Amino acid sequence: MPLLVSDYNWQQTKTAVFISVPLRGVCVRDADVFCTENYLKVNFSPFLFEVFLYAPIDDENSKAKIGNDTIVFTLYKKEAAMWETLSVSVDKEMMQRIREKSILQAQKRAKEATEAKATARREDQKYALNVMMKIEEEERKKIEDMKEKERIKATKELEDWKECQRKAEEQKRIQREEKFCEQGKKIEEERNKLKHKSLTKISASRNLATKGRNSENIFLEKLKEDSIPAPRSIGSIKINFTPRVFPTALRESQVAEEEEWLHKQAEARRALNTDIPELFDLKEEEKNPEWLKDKGNKLFATENYLAAINAYNLAIRLNNKIPLLYLNRAACHLKLKNLHKAIEDSSKALELLTPPVPDNANGRMKAYIRRGTAFCQLELYIEGLQDYEAALKIDPSNKIVQNDAEKIRKIIQGTEVKS
Repeated sequence: MPLLVSDYNWQQTKTAVFISVPLRGVCVRDADVFCTENYLKVNFSPFLFEVFLYAPIDDENSKAKIGNDTIVFTLYKKEAAMWETLSVSVDKEMMQRIREKSILQAQKRAKEATEAKATARREDQKYALNVMMKIEEEERKKIEDMKEKERIKATKELEDWKECQRKAEEQKRIQREEKFCEQGKKIEEERNKLKHKSLTKISASRNLATKGRNSENIFLEKLKEDSIPAPRSIGSIKINFTPRVFPTALRESQVAEEEEWLHKQAEARRALNTDIPELFDLKEEEKNPEWLKDKGNKLFATENYLAAINAYNLAIRLNNKIPLLYLNRAACHLKLKNLHKAIEDSSKALELLTPPVPDNANGRMKAYIRRGTAFCQLELYIEGLQDYEAALKIDPSNKIVQNDAEKIRKIIQGTEVKS
């Protein structure tokens, strides 16, 4: 049985009480102090100091200083008044009741502090996630801006090149026209000379009319032969055109539409994915995304989740516009605890399940539930509750979803321990 310490000293003011308790040579590390608003205990074996205080104190702001083989308590009163005594006189039953009440108060306060730390930790994790997402969004935006600048730069360089080509072609055309004009002038001059020469010969022939009809006919035939210019020499001109995919001529007004068509054709060729190594060993019917989806569903049913993910991955590479592929792969990631990937696949499925119509209501509800489950397993209960409430808007009469949403609300309110 411990020995009660009675040789202690205490003093008071209207607002505070000062108690000095000797440790009697006991090591400071062996002293155990317990204090609530109505109870103070110091246990330093084999001694015990216990006081049932006259009035309540502010135990959160009160202090205890240990040194020089003495513990000095500074207890602040909740109400400013002078006490008649330090300790009230109570029977053993009342003492036991006060002790139990003090222990319960201390346990409740410790539980509240633990819950407050857990809440603060969740808030910190949420804040860190938001900051990380914001940083990633800024990086993504920066990359997109860089791509846009590069695209604008490349477009400008292409336009400048086209302008240079157009100017060069214009210059060549002008030079050809000038050359043709010079050749036309030379031909005209030759014709004028021949014409003048023929007129001179005709006048001379008239003066020699006495020479006989035969000689005159010969002269006229020779004159006609001399007045006709020689035919041009035969040659060939080689013309090269810019290669084009389309059979029609290039028109600036049609450039955007032609580029869009080429882009869609490239996507269609990529959709066939004839160069995927995984397809080389498959039969022709096994290269169908629907066949791969059914294969993944069978593997999921046998709990072979990794193989199912591989089947869904290959199907998505063949056709990335089927929302059920992302939805089923999210279920596999949930089973394997790949929670971030499950959130990503569920979000992608919701993007593809637009616009919201009755035909895709079941798929949208599954996507919300699987993403909400992943959020809750990451202890992001607020985001998880939002997804469950979105699922309830699609099917308000679903009891299972209602019960899960209610459990999440209780966890957020702190009335239920998370499982």
